[in-house]
Amino acid sequence: MGRGLWRKSVPAQVSREGLSSCPGSMALWRAYQRALTAHPWKVQVLTAGSLMGLGDVISQQLVERRGLWEHQTSRTLTMFSLGCGFVGPVVGGWYRVLDRLIPGTTKVDALKKMLLDQGGFAPCFLGCFLPLVGAVNGLSAQDNWAKLQRDYPDALITNYYLWPAVQLANFYLVPLHYREGPAPHPWSPSHLSSLPLLRGQFLGCCSLD
Repeated sequence: MGRGLWRKSVPAQVSREGLSSCPGSMALWRAYQRALTAHPWKVQVLTAGSLMGLGDVISQQLVERRGLWEHQTSRTLTMFSLGCGFVGPVVGGWYRVLDRLIPGTTKVDALKKMLLDQGGFAPCFLGCFLPLVGAVNGLSAQDNWAKLQRDYPDALITNYYLWPAVQLANFYLVPLHYREGPAPHPWSPSHLSSLPLLRGQFLGCCSLD
């Protein structure tokens, strides 16, 4: 038990030191916290959209290597809109439901949450997200259905290569009030701080024509 507590406290100590050495970061974080307290829904939705859009920019520039001239601005705006209107509210709501179903915070509880998340939520989420992207892009119902049949299996398989391990760490290490919002806790382990960007990159790649 002592080792487990030590492992969870080390990233917090490191991150606290990093933030304390950068007053600007602390000031921004406090301002964000104040805005989150005053307008939680608006801030979470806008943050989700911003990070989804940024994740798509990273996907296009660093993964697909399109370059600035070939960058699909419309796709980035679509990801921003979907982050604000769909991904942020749906994922945040699901995390709240999941914590009510499995309220514990032990490793076993985190494993249960991951299995329920990846076994039940992930297939449904992708099954809704992909047609929604198609509809936003102007596909007809017939073309959208054909695209879903073509892309859904690969998207789900790719999801299972990445997200079970990520979500297991997420459910074990990140408190709900930071997990349900798209902004990472500043004292979370550094690899979990990139989760919203990673989700944006993953969904951006899934939405490719």
